[in-house]
Amino acid sequence: DNLVIAHEYGHGVSIRLTGGPANSNCLNNQEQMGEGWSDWLGAVMTIEPGDLATDPRPVGTWLFGQGPTGAGIRPYPYSTSLIVNPMTYATIAQGSISVPHGVGSVWATMLWDMTWDLIGRFAHRPMPRPFFDNWVQVGLEEAKHFDLLTRRLIELGGAYGDQPAHDGLWQAAQATGHDLLARLAVVPLVLEARGLDVTPGMIRSLEAAGDLPSAKIISIIYRDEKRHVAYGAKWFRHLCAVQGLPIESTFHRLVRENFRGPVKPPFNDRARAEAGLTPGFYKPLSAFGAPK
Repeated sequence: DNLVIAHEYGHGVSIRLTGGPANSNCLNNQEQMGEGWSDWLGAVMTIEPGDLATDPRPVGTWLFGQGPTGAGIRPYPYSTSLIVNPMTYATIAQGSISVPHGVGSVWATMLWDMTWDLIGRFAHRPMPRPFFDNWVQVGLEEAKHFDLLTRRLIELGGAYGDQPAHDGLWQAAQATGHDLLARLAVVPLVLEARGLDVTPGMIRSLEAAGDLPSAKIISIIYRDEKRHVAYGAKWFRHLCAVQGLPIESTFHRLVRENFRGPVKPPFNDRARAEAGLTPGFYKPLSAFGAPK
């Protein structure tokens, strides 16, 4: 049961990335993802050649004297098959699933689907191991951001989803599902880079309003997003070099083909430069530099 061992180590990872070593009780609300992150980490670390997305991946079979095809200790084994594992986010709303392990298994089911979607889209393209390490870290940090913001909204009497939001990220994901280079161009180097432009102003506004807890959360997100943009820039350059493509002109072409509208100024040139995103990437695509 190597998955179980990795699961327990995963708690240390998720707690430290969310609350730090001095706040080990940070993951304690009803929909916290700690158990889900740990199951997902264990499942990802024990994937073997020949595994299929639809294969059942039970948890804890050996611990309970079951064979490798046993049911395990979660409501359903992990699988992309809705016949094997029918859980969706709506399962939580039904109120019949346990907390925290049952709720965590719903989150892990979503992450497992995402994992196999990424494998199916991009595994045919050979990439170095650090590529996968970098984006697993990004996934963990994005989940951390969601948890921090969700808990803060609850403290303020709100909830995630109370206010309408645009679906630009989902549109970008659909538009670039065919091409890893296009995905890197649009998601980290346009959408996440935009966060570097607007987030410092958000932090100043929250501090001026006296909401220091929210400002601290947004500051954590700002710090992490710099790293996400840096990973995008690094791997975009890598793929261009492998394919013998000019870097900046390829970026311009892919953004124009897969992103709606211009890249909007003003730009946080310093933060973008720290992430490896030089003005030659984005200035020609800005509202003032885009071709008519």
